[in-house]
Amino acid sequence: MPKNSKYFLLLSVFYVTVLLISNTLAIKLISIVGLLVPAGILCFPISYIINDVLVEVYGYNSARVTIWYGFMALIFMSTLYTIAAVIEPAPIWNGQAAFEEFFFQVPRITCGSFAAYLVGNYLNAWVMSKMKVQSKGRNLWKRTIVSTIVGEGADSIIFNSIAFIGIYPVKSVASIALAAFALKTLYEVLLTPLTYFIVRKVKEHENIDVYDIDVSYNPFVKLSK
Repeated sequence: MPKNSKYFLLLSVFYVTVLLISNTLAIKLISIVGLLVPAGILCFPISYIINDVLVEVYGYNSARVTIWYGFMALIFMSTLYTIAAVIEPAPIWNGQAAFEEFFFQVPRITCGSFAAYLVGNYLNAWVMSKMKVQSKGRNLWKRTIVSTIVGEGADSIIFNSIAFIGIYPVKSVASIALAAFALKTLYEVLLTPLTYFIVRKVKEHENIDVYDIDVSYNPFVKLSK
């Protein structure tokens, strides 16, 4: 993890914020151009863009730290949501039923998210890291798109299966997963110019551009490494 880097800290905080918001929004299904998708799609793809920036600028090890801290924050949020839902409400408050209906879904969403992120984000980071070394830093657009296709594909399958099977018919869940994958990938493609801009500016200000020549891709290596 880079020391004395205000941009790494800023990107990491933004990543965790997006993670928490998207997992809360994911409880609701919305319709975009006739496709049913979790509302978390409104901001979730931004986490993959930040992941790409972190790997591209600071390397896989630094991105791994941010991913794990995001998971910790997600578990903490889910735990507090659950505690708040089970605590007996004040006699004058009449919103308990709606509160429970909403927040009791979050732990299941969190379980799906944890598994999906663990696979999806690390696949995304691994592909970005490997392709950067192989391409000698060229064709950032190709790395961001390919890594998104791999990461988002795994994420959509795992998340929607855990979060929604048993709640909605399997065909509907498959449709939701496919639609989410397509829209999230399109989201990243459309924001490629923004990714380029952020990467260029951060590299200029940080004077850093890490290549993972010798790195362990094991996600469970100690965070301090």
